[in-house]
Amino acid sequence: MARRRFLVERIRDNAAEVRGEDARHLARVLRAEAGQQYEVSDGAGVYLAEIAAVEKERVIFRVIEALDTPQAPVRLTLCPALIKFDRFEWLVEKATELGVAGIVPVDAARSETGLSEAARKRAARWRRIAHESSQQARRLGPPEIAGPVSLGVALELGMGLRYFLDEKPGARPLLAAIPPHADRRSADRVLLLTGPEGGWTDAERSAATAAGWTPVSLGPLILRAETAAIAAAAIVSHAWWASRLE
Repeated sequence: MARRRFLVERIRDNAAEVRGEDARHLARVLRAEAGQQYEVSDGAGVYLAEIAAVEKERVIFRVIEALDTPQAPVRLTLCPALIKFDRFEWLVEKATELGVAGIVPVDAARSETGLSEAARKRAARWRRIAHESSQQARRLGPPEIAGPVSLGVALELGMGLRYFLDEKPGARPLLAAIPPHADRRSADRVLLLTGPEGGWTDAERSAATAAGWTPVSLGPLILRAETAAIAAAAIVSHAWWASRLE
């Protein structure tokens, strides 16, 4: 059985500590004691560590040795249009499990009124969800979660392979649009733009194409917004991971 992993802010003099909710979980739920071993990650590396002391609001670790840190198969940034927050939280959790490097919420024309402003107050909660999900998935660290941006700003993000999911017939299948196996590299950057529950407007679709984004499809079925985002992220992550095995 794999060891539990905890994310820490830093490792100094071969020591690290966990505070807050993670410390309370260790102490009360896992009944942590001195001498027990877990893994800790500071975002740069993963280490085998032994509990040195359990206090009321913190658990102190002594680092034993560095562990192998598998490289992410691809740097994937997910740009999902804002949807109702209960479903967006689910999206954040599952995208984190799939290894996305970043999440950029997008205020689309058909996103519900007021979601963009309210989202600014939700960012801390989303980051906490990503933190917890990262530990469960044994990631090196959580994804970066940005504040909400307009579609215009999102369309100018980054360089690399940029795809937007389009429910309108005629778009290429996502799997057919990504590079062939031999051309995929772990240094590749992929951005996925996914729409709101009501889909893209024609103006948004035209703007994305004009900005150099490639329209792609997940098939003939109409998926909920959060399902489509996670399905697309899974396809991209698995494709680059499979390329590493060949």
